[in-house]
Amino acid sequence: MSFPGPYQQNAAARLAPTITIRQSPQVSVIKVALAIIAILIALFLGLLVLLVIGIETGPVAFFLGLITATIPVPLYVILVLWIDRYEAEPMWMLATAFFWGVLVASFFSFLLNTIGGVIVSAIADPNAGETFALVISAPIVEECSKALIVVVFFFWKKDEFDGVVDGIVYASMSALGFAMTENILYYGKAAFQHGMEGLTLTLIIRGAFAPFSHPLFTSLTGIGLGIARLSSNTAIKFIAPIIGLLMAIFMHSIWNGSGALGGGAVFILTYFIIMVPAFLIMLVVISLALRREGQVVKEFLLPDLQRGLLSQEEYQQLGSIGGRMGSSFNAFSQSGFKGWRTRRRFNQMASELAFHRSRVARGLHSEQDAHEMESAYLQALQGLVNEVRTR
Repeated sequence: MSFPGPYQQNAAARLAPTITIRQSPQVSVIKVALAIIAILIALFLGLLVLLVIGIETGPVAFFLGLITATIPVPLYVILVLWIDRYEAEPMWMLATAFFWGVLVASFFSFLLNTIGGVIVSAIADPNAGETFALVISAPIVEECSKALIVVVFFFWKKDEFDGVVDGIVYASMSALGFAMTENILYYGKAAFQHGMEGLTLTLIIRGAFAPFSHPLFTSLTGIGLGIARLSSNTAIKFIAPIIGLLMAIFMHSIWNGSGALGGGAVFILTYFIIMVPAFLIMLVVISLALRREGQVVKEFLLPDLQRGLLSQEEYQQLGSIGGRMGSSFNAFSQSGFKGWRTRRRFNQMASELAFHRSRVARGLHSEQDAHEMESAYLQALQGLVNEVRTR
């Protein structure tokens, strides 16, 4: 396989890199100021939501809801991040997606759902307003608000949004954050209205039966955006995200409606007939997406194997999840934490190079940027290769 321009085999003929890969990106004062303002606004909106929840539930029930909603979140986050095996996304972007769900998406969802419910209640009756908020307003408003940060990443950080896996990870992080805030409300209200028995029942239903309902719904939008990123067809680029969002809204509406309109029996039936199969299908989609990413790594690192930068063993390990995990474990057992960290950086840098080449092949970088970044990635990878082999 041959590659144009930056993928030529003769490394000696390359120009010296004009950029370098840094652990900490350069920042400007303006960007820092804007980031601080955005953080303060998000915190303000989130505190407003928590204040309203606290007023509605009372302080004791509020803190019970806060504790029970927060404790399992680290486990859920770890499970989501495990999916991103080949090219780990920047922590600041993952944190941004999560806290967008916690603070911003929850605020606008709470506000718009409340307004919609009040309007319908005034026109019809309170029961109709509550049903409208659950079955119609919540699916539309919540899925749009959770997905907005994923859409921002899709257009703004093209170099960190490569396909379906990235879409699922960003969407799931936003949804987990949103679900945590929502659970504070539901757990707090259950504790306030029905005591510990009500809290336990709600915790079982929301925390045990359906902890991944929000990530499942929002991931459908992430999948649509991931498909759009991979496709060169203009129609698919436009239609896939819309279909993903509509599917997320539809699934969310069915889930909410099963409990609000059908009662406990319909809720359980919906869970086993729709939610469980949907979750299994999502696992299949993730598996296929990870397999594709492994193929991308192998395809675009082949020149480095052919010119001797990578050994056959390193090349094979980089192209599979099992190989990466095995090499990391061996590095840890032989060289401890430093060895594991070095191997992890090596795996990450190799993936960054492969996915950079994939983006170039799809026309997402200019030729000048492609040459500069190619040289920088190769220089960084060469240093890590030497470091890995000396341990």
